[in-house]
Amino acid sequence: MSRRRILVTSALPYANGPLHLGHLAGAYIPADIYVRYQRMKGHDVLFICGTDEHGVPITLTAEKEGVSPREIVDRYHRNIRDSFERLGISFDNFSGTARPIHHKTSQDIFLRLHEKGYLEEREVTQLECPKCKRALPDRFVEGFCPNCGADGARGDQCDTCGKWLEPSVLIEPRCKICGTTPAAAKTRHWFFKLKSMQPRLEEWIAEHPHWKDNVRNFCRGWFKAGLEDRPITRDIPWGVPVPLPGAEGKVLYVWFDAPIGYISSTREWAEQQGDPDRWRDYWLDSRTEMVHFIGKDNIVFHAIVFPATLMAHGDFILASEIPANEFLNLEGRQLSTSRHWAVWVQDYLDDFAPDPLRYALARNAPETRDTDFTWKDFQARNNNELADILGNFINRSLSFVHRFFNGKIPAPGDLGEVDQRMVKIIEDTGARVGKHLEVFAVRDALRELLASAKEGNRYFDEKQPWATRKTDLADCGTTLNLSLQLVRVLTATMQPFLPFSAPRAWSMLGLEGNVAGVPWDEIGRELFPAGHALGEIGILFSKIEDEAIEEQVRKLRQASAQAQLPTDEKQAPEITIDEFAQFDLKVGEIAAADVIEGRKDLLRLSVNLGTRTAEIIARTSGNASPDALPGRQVVVVANVGAEIEGLPSDGLVLTIDGPDGTVFVEPDSGVANGTGIK
Repeated sequence: MSRRRILVTSALPYANGPLHLGHLAGAYIPADIYVRYQRMKGHDVLFICGTDEHGVPITLTAEKEGVSPREIVDRYHRNIRDSFERLGISFDNFSGTARPIHHKTSQDIFLRLHEKGYLEEREVTQLECPKCKRALPDRFVEGFCPNCGADGARGDQCDTCGKWLEPSVLIEPRCKICGTTPAAAKTRHWFFKLKSMQPRLEEWIAEHPHWKDNVRNFCRGWFKAGLEDRPITRDIPWGVPVPLPGAEGKVLYVWFDAPIGYISSTREWAEQQGDPDRWRDYWLDSRTEMVHFIGKDNIVFHAIVFPATLMAHGDFILASEIPANEFLNLEGRQLSTSRHWAVWVQDYLDDFAPDPLRYALARNAPETRDTDFTWKDFQARNNNELADILGNFINRSLSFVHRFFNGKIPAPGDLGEVDQRMVKIIEDTGARVGKHLEVFAVRDALRELLASAKEGNRYFDEKQPWATRKTDLADCGTTLNLSLQLVRVLTATMQPFLPFSAPRAWSMLGLEGNVAGVPWDEIGRELFPAGHALGEIGILFSKIEDEAIEEQVRKLRQASAQAQLPTDEKQAPEITIDEFAQFDLKVGEIAAADVIEGRKDLLRLSVNLGTRTAEIIARTSGNASPDALPGRQVVVVANVGAEIEGLPSDGLVLTIDGPDGTVFVEPDSGVANGTGIK
């Protein structure tokens, strides 16, 4: 098999806050498992990441704390880097986009696009706050979405419908800092001609029919609406300076410079290796496979915007794979940092070992739908699977040999049918796990690993070495020999998933060297010779007591209950009675409800409004059962057409974000469908 060159990236986390479990589940744990596996396969793998250190969220955080943006990014870069290191995320380089090498790389690419005619300078209307006396780029301004009508839409995007916006199109905009209504002013910015790239992007997406549905469907939605040219510069003091005469005070838009961080991080790595040109092997050679691990909220940047940038430049390779994952919820609710409904990585690591979390998140990875992390499930995964299945088989096999064979692996005797079944498991486990890792299916890969451990326990129980030790010592030796061979296989196979536990098990087996250096294709082929001396054994996975879990739930709920809104947060602006009267609120009855394929948080509802049936997309926290909805009455904004994540919706259903998830607003019983609400 030829040696592949694989460049793996994980989405750059914003350096304006610590990591929580939701970050890990989508872009980092699956990526690290894949990278560790491919390294064991013997391929040339480079794992690149860094912090995203520009953008309005960072400047907002800095202003709130009264410090410089540099202080914010330096603080959280250290915090995030430490979290990754403690979790065993094995980046080859972890950089940051505020570094000189990134500024230079981004500016060079900008100038290349400018020279090739992909940028155009335009006069635009920009919002400015008369009170703060400053320009208001994207997240410095909020208002009502012109697409779906939702309040709280930012100047860059509406989180309700997913539409990409500009500050100037918001309805009733207000300054994020002081709440003042901004004024319009003229300025000049450079625009990236994204619209002209659509045919090439559509062709490129079509070349990857095996990609996940969430990536392909998301792109189709954007293509159907039609790509628009995007401003590539903006007026804020923190960012990559625009390298053109007359552009003083302007910086590159973060959507443009952030993914270039993958390139600059690779260049930084190459310089650290003493070979500054080596980065070219990974970015300019078509034989390199590039894999982007991201969450679904980053699809637009990695499947449309960044590829368009690279296409326009002309020299760089494009992604081979984009395994975008869905979201992780927490205890039945959406993660919310503002409401303190989150488990921070550093807090977790202060109380528990890293491998149980890696295991729990991988076993429940949100690969095709949103999934839910609960502390009880985490405990069950650790106790019932890691400890009682995998750890139990390893420990009982080692302990028996230590106790009855002086710590040396006995020779096998004649193999019966049950033994032959065990030999097959020893030979096949690595291949079965690897088959799933090749297609980024970490859940299925772990299921195969656990299945082999279960078979090991079943074999041990069926062969009863505690009995044959007295009646048939040769058969007992066979049982222990094959059991230890499987322990060796499991130890090597679990290395990508459990990088802290696997070396401990390797040492217990009396093996030298690094288990991460075991060639994957040799797993199950290189076996223990009879007489091999085992090392000192210990408990591999400790059980977690109920009290520890109850304490975590208590802390989570207490932090959420104590969370206070910022003192300067403003209420929605007042509207007149005439403006309110424009909303056509009607009572409707849900006739049918279906979950959108691959999206547990989106429902397609057929709602009877008396004179017509409306097809409405409803966003939920994933808790609503579609089977329980038909026959229920709801309140519908019947005269608002919307597009929710690329899906047309003939109206909006009113919901409440309740403590246990989404609740539909219902009228009193006995109201006829189509009745207006005043």
